[in-house]
Amino acid sequence: MGIPLHPILRASLWVAAAPLAFYVALIGLGVVPFFQRHFLYAHTINSLWWSDINAPEGWGFAKNQVTPFQLQTPDGETIYAWHIMPLPLYLQHEAAVATQKIGLCDNFTQTESFRLLANDPEARLIISFHGNAGHIAQNERPNSYHALTDTSSYHVLAVDYRGFGHSTGMPNETGLILDAATVVDWAINVAKIPPSRIVLLGHSLGTAVASGVAERYALQGVEFAGIVLVAAFSDLATMLSGYRFGGYVPALGPFAMWPAFQRLLERYIVDKWHSANRLANIVRHTRGRLRISLVHAYNDNDIPWTEDNKLFHAAANETIGILDDDEFNAWKESNTVRTSEKSFVTTWTTGENIVIRQELFPWGGHNEILSFAPVSLAIIRSFDLEGTAYD
Repeated sequence: MGIPLHPILRASLWVAAAPLAFYVALIGLGVVPFFQRHFLYAHTINSLWWSDINAPEGWGFAKNQVTPFQLQTPDGETIYAWHIMPLPLYLQHEAAVATQKIGLCDNFTQTESFRLLANDPEARLIISFHGNAGHIAQNERPNSYHALTDTSSYHVLAVDYRGFGHSTGMPNETGLILDAATVVDWAINVAKIPPSRIVLLGHSLGTAVASGVAERYALQGVEFAGIVLVAAFSDLATMLSGYRFGGYVPALGPFAMWPAFQRLLERYIVDKWHSANRLANIVRHTRGRLRISLVHAYNDNDIPWTEDNKLFHAAANETIGILDDDEFNAWKESNTVRTSEKSFVTTWTTGENIVIRQELFPWGGHNEILSFAPVSLAIIRSFDLEGTAYD
């Protein structure tokens, strides 16, 4: 007969065991595709119950500076989008734009906002792909739109993927890339913006979406003004080994000491998001001009900034030849300018055609970095069609 545990000790063991049991239960659910996609995309976690994204003025935009509208995907889903006009352009046409019907627009192509985008031969467009969770206006996302449009001449087109916000459907890798392609097709074929005047901007999960859609077009010979990836990751399985939900709860990190078990878990990941391979493929198929910018905050507690090293390695190897890790690290160091202990810029240029740039910034965390100067500067460099401002 065992010795009974003291009630306080018993309670302490329960307190210690409960988080572990909860974590193990999450891992168990995570191998089921339905639950795994809910964990990964967190698309149902949003503030739609108490915020109206059809009224963008609630996030500080001028009346009708933002036009909410919808697009139909080839597989029958409806995705929700915002067109955000640059504020200086809005000021010039305020009387006409402000009198448009407010709210969700039934036919965006019949608006003054669309005309100002489509009829301007010098228009520059940023297509923004946000991270997981929430909707088009949740968290820091409106701040990033303000940073990009308040004083610039750039239009922004932001989208909620299928299953996010007011968009229909259920998110998955193939579907999100199709959503992105739907938006890009609309920009090129309806708004008539040439790819050379479009920058693809991705944040977190959106970096995988941007890489996926950029690869899709690269295989067709279509090249954009730039691809700007903020807080990116190389592939989902690798990223999860260091990822922390909300910056605190580890994903697969505790299993790092058991590589065999971690590899077993990786087999159950249904959406792979191999961004490193996709960037390499984009570089491989580039025949003209390519600008890839990787921006990450040193103090990003969600996705380690070292993920950018893997992306840079994959992209640059396509231009310098295959090097092993030690050779590549030595080569990279020779192309790096260190600005502090927590920041650096690495730039690799092949003539005037391909520029791959990685910047580590000391601050900005996982979300705020999107509205920080390095991101805006990366977009400005991308739109410099002669490449003179990319040093």
